Amino acid sequence: MIPVRLRGACALPLCLAVAVSVSTCAPKRLAVVGPLSDLSGVARGLEVGTRVDRPVRVDFRWQLNESGSRVEGAGVARIEPPYRARLDLFLDNGESVIAAALVDDDLRLPPGAPDDLLPPVDLMWGVLGVFRPMRGTHLAGGDRLEGGAERLRYRYDDGTEVHYEVAAGRVSALELLEDGSIVQWVRLSGQPEDRYPISATYRNLVDFRELKITRESIQPAESFDPAIWDPR
Repeated sequence: MIPVRLRGACALPLCLAVAVSVSTCAPKRLAVVGPLSDLSGVARGLEVGTRVDRPVRVDFRWQLNESGSRVEGAGVARIEPPYRARLDLFLDNGESVIAAALVDDDLRLPPGAPDDLLPPVDLMWGVLGVFRPMRGTHLAGGDRLEGGAERLRYRYDDGTEVHYEVAAGRVSALELLEDGSIVQWVRLSGQPEDRYPISATYRNLVDFRELKITRESIQPAESFDPAIWDPR
């Protein structure tokens, strides 16, 4: 496995340019038009509508931008009920960049693997279009948004929040907030009939890192080898 830390020596002006570019490209938030009623009902419906219901294999392209450097390649996601996902990222020459497994609320990485390349576990299921609030959070509120979208706001006891933006019964965006400010976010694109998003963009506004994933194909699969769920 090759190192993927891209924080090499970069000239200060370039680093500042990247910082400004990333920090000023935060997505426009939809305007709130009112409170969301029946929060629990909306959450239950979203959980049922986006749950993992069958094994699939998703092939995708990925591109990582960090501190003015860019790396890209191919990737594979293997997903299986109830909540298991295995992600493998490769360079175009086939060399492995990272392997990770997401089992329920547990993000599993091999020893020595970078722990900040992929989105944190709070956002990882959302990258796959799956609505799964983490243990330790509680539903703190919700908003009706312009255009018929909705937002569910979950909160940890320490005040950290995770917001799920929903459109047409699908997760369209996630935001991780600390002290009331967005520090990381995910934006998804696709059609309402798509079970998994066509593309996902993850951005860490603190570390100036962006990971883009674009789906190339999705195929039904048989049950996967149980060993893949623990790359450790």
